[in-house]
Amino acid sequence: MGVPQAMGALRERAAFVRESLQKSQTITDNMVSILGSFDYRLSALETAMRPTQIRTHSIRKAHENIDKTLKSAEVILAQFDLTRKAEAKILKGPHEDLESYLEAIDQLRANIKFFSSNKSLKSSDGVLAQCNNLLAKAISKLEDEFRQLLKNYSKPVEPDRLFDCLPNSLRPSSGPPGQEGDSKSHAEHQKSLQAAIYTPPTLIPPRVLPLLHDLAQQMVLAGHQQQLFRIYRDTRASVLEQSIRKLGVERLSKDDVQKMPWEVLEAKIGSWIHHMRISVKLLFAGERKICDQILDGVHSLRDQCFAEVTANSVSMLLSFGEAIAKSKRSPEKLFVLLDMYEIMRELQSEIQFLFGSKACMEMRESAFSLTKRLAQTAQETFGDFEEAVEKDATKTTVFDGTVHPLTSYVINYVKFLFDYRSTLKLLFEEFDTTHPPESQLAAVTTRIVLALQNNLDGKSKQYKDPALTQLFLMNNIHYIVRSVRRSEAKDVLGDDWVQIQRRIVQQHANQYKRVSWAKILQCLTVQSAPGSGGGDSGKIHQRQSQWTVPDSELRESLRLAVAEVLLPAYRSFIKRFGPMIENGKNPTKYIRYRPEDLERMLNEFFEGKTWNDPKR
Repeated sequence: MGVPQAMGALRERAAFVRESLQKSQTITDNMVSILGSFDYRLSALETAMRPTQIRTHSIRKAHENIDKTLKSAEVILAQFDLTRKAEAKILKGPHEDLESYLEAIDQLRANIKFFSSNKSLKSSDGVLAQCNNLLAKAISKLEDEFRQLLKNYSKPVEPDRLFDCLPNSLRPSSGPPGQEGDSKSHAEHQKSLQAAIYTPPTLIPPRVLPLLHDLAQQMVLAGHQQQLFRIYRDTRASVLEQSIRKLGVERLSKDDVQKMPWEVLEAKIGSWIHHMRISVKLLFAGERKICDQILDGVHSLRDQCFAEVTANSVSMLLSFGEAIAKSKRSPEKLFVLLDMYEIMRELQSEIQFLFGSKACMEMRESAFSLTKRLAQTAQETFGDFEEAVEKDATKTTVFDGTVHPLTSYVINYVKFLFDYRSTLKLLFEEFDTTHPPESQLAAVTTRIVLALQNNLDGKSKQYKDPALTQLFLMNNIHYIVRSVRRSEAKDVLGDDWVQIQRRIVQQHANQYKRVSWAKILQCLTVQSAPGSGGGDSGKIHQRQSQWTVPDSELRESLRLAVAEVLLPAYRSFIKRFGPMIENGKNPTKYIRYRPEDLERMLNEFFEGKTWNDPKR
């Protein structure tokens, strides 16, 4: 191609591009100016070349210069063309085609980089200003799109959806946690929960997460981290709080807790335990997951966002636990304190994982502090209970010598403690690592039982009849021994303790026989006149038919023990004096009962009959 033809082609190309660029409203003036400078340079080059057309060397050099100029022009014109196309996409906005919109932003950034490194070009500063303004508008629209997209797909999670994510044993349809038809003990239920599977709910549809991630990345690249942080925090924190409140979580103070009736408070504690598990294992775990996906690659911002999103919800949950731990201690609160301590220990690894970053340090420490506080309050309640048992001064008197309500209450309390055996070991280790937790549990149990026995000894002195005193102590110690033997407490207190207590039961039984029947036996064995002590026999029968030995085996054993000493003595008495009395006047005045009558009367002992009951 000759020089004139090349010059003509370049002019035509420049004219075409100039005409196309006039359609763009934002960069036309700058591009026309630059193209005009090229036109001027080409004209000057053409003029300079005319005198040397006849010289081959000069022609070759001219062609080389023209090729270089054309290539430079093509590159610059291509940048203008890409800028124009990017502008058109950005003006449309990101909503219809986010992928193209993001590509346009990337192109703008590339153009800015190009013109920044080619500032020698005429009007490059103007082009840069236009591109930067266009980029700022694009990022602003991206912020709006991120905000709207996040808001549209951020909805509170309904409780029913959360319950569906729980293991079957924890769903409301299966009854209160840990009471699956009473088929499982508390300890068994806790063990089954260790292998339970939780499925965090889908908080934001998976198809939306990549879009939000791309939008977030563009905002970060534009230096809009703080705007991104505020939008994410405000949107997700509000939704999380709504989800928590829908479950029934409320912020309660120590005073609020103190005013509640025990039945109401107990139900709220049960709900709180359930809500803690749901919140940590489902809601907070779900928030961590979407936060990691949307803000992937922006680690400092990601951790700070998660901390801010969950802060108020965590505080609301922990405040109730703190209120319970600080409220007035009472024996019935021990088991709910242990339940609360259990859930905090159960969730400890999840809390460490979810809130392990520096940004979450305050929440993490608050959770661990609550765990420690619950353990401390539970341990102090142990001490209170032991003291309360020993000093119990209730006026309740069991007139029939049966098991005292305090005995059944304390022993059931101790038995229930052993359902929390593994939890108690953890609790003891919180404060004392020098003694094995098993030995600490044994010491606590022994002290409580000893406190009960001391109290029972005091209560036994309320009886005027020494025989009833012994019967009362026998009944209560026997109840303690039998209950311990049938529970895990036996493993802790040991066989030696059980054997010692059984001997004490036997001693009280022997003492009962001695103080109750010694006088009667004396009357039957000495050479006294018939009829002596007969009135006492009737009174004893009347009294002891009202006394109670609730354990059937012990009752029969005691009757047999009395019969073994009383009946032979009575038969001997009848054999000795019977013929003499029968030949005298009015024999029934002296001998009212035959041996078989006495045996029947003994079988009516310890049944708790009232005075008006017909004799069986």
